[in-house]
Amino acid sequence: MSCEHLICARCSGPVVEGRCPTCRNARAEMHRHGGPFSPTVILAVLVVLFFLALALQRIY
Repeated sequence: MSCEHLICARCSGPVVEGRCPTCRNARAEMHRHGGPFSPTVILAVLVVLFFLALALQRIY
């Protein structure tokens, strides 16, 4: 989805123009690019590593 066709409910202008703070926030949120690893993925990897460490500890 892009902000090119969105209309702001506050100022009735195109969000892409960023006329008001609401438009600017919506535009920034639409174009925000996170890193390749979300916090959920990192947490899942840590949980898997924890259980792997527990399993290896029982073996040795």
